[in-house]
Amino acid sequence: QLAELAEQAGAPGRPTDRFSYATTVLELYRLLVRLPRLDAVGPVPGETLPPAAAGEPRMLTRIRALLAKAEATGYPEEAEALTAKAQELMARHSLDEATLAAGAPSPETPGAIRIGVEPPYEQAKAILLDAVATANHCRAVWNEAYGFSTVVGFEADLDPVELLYTSLLVQGTSAMTRAEAEQRAGGRKRTKSFRQSFLLAYANRLGTRLATTSRRVAAEAPTLLPALASRDLAVTTRTDELFPETRTARVRAAWDEEGWTHGASAADRAGLHPGRKGVRGAE
Repeated sequence: QLAELAEQAGAPGRPTDRFSYATTVLELYRLLVRLPRLDAVGPVPGETLPPAAAGEPRMLTRIRALLAKAEATGYPEEAEALTAKAQELMARHSLDEATLAAGAPSPETPGAIRIGVEPPYEQAKAILLDAVATANHCRAVWNEAYGFSTVVGFEADLDPVELLYTSLLVQGTSAMTRAEAEQRAGGRKRTKSFRQSFLLAYANRLGTRLATTSRRVAAEAPTLLPALASRDLAVTTRTDELFPETRTARVRAAWDEEGWTHGASAADRAGLHPGRKGVRGAE
């Protein structure tokens, strides 16, 4: 509707009288002022960017390779080991960053990226992204109306979070497809409640397993806990600045016991357990 009104208001050579033009412009303005606030989380279009570093960090390349193998393998145990190793690398990388910050405080402040969370089953996907972000010292805020979540964190953590979330979503979808095939072979028709319950259980269980891995790695360097806590506080403060008004959304789900059981089992095989019942969302 906005595009249509903008075209009517500004298209060259379009015949219109003054009254029609003014009406179109006012209608366009009325729609614009009703849009919710959307803060910029990246460079403004046209802004000069610093030259990009050649290639990507070695750590990110290793995580990408591990997750690609986890997605490709047909053996659940191997996928579990590969995904768990990827999360461990991410946790250790955060510790390295905390070590640098503790030795020489950096002027770096938390940034943010937007990650698409599209239908169907977008609430389960948002919960999964929230679990991945939280386990890796980031915060995720879901904007249901616009179909994305904003992940806030330090730059070194943001790309790995997106990589892991995308990989887990691929693994979860594949596992769900296989589980549905088994259900159909047993004479049961595919249902929406099965898929939704599957993905909710998958996200729920993965949340705990991811967090457990991060806590285990952090426990190996107790002297860095104050630095990690300081970075977590900075991320929380930045999130509150970007989203001063948020709410916890209630999970809307049609319960299916078989779907939940299969989803929880798939999360165990993916290598990462019961997370949070809700998801933080922007109002």
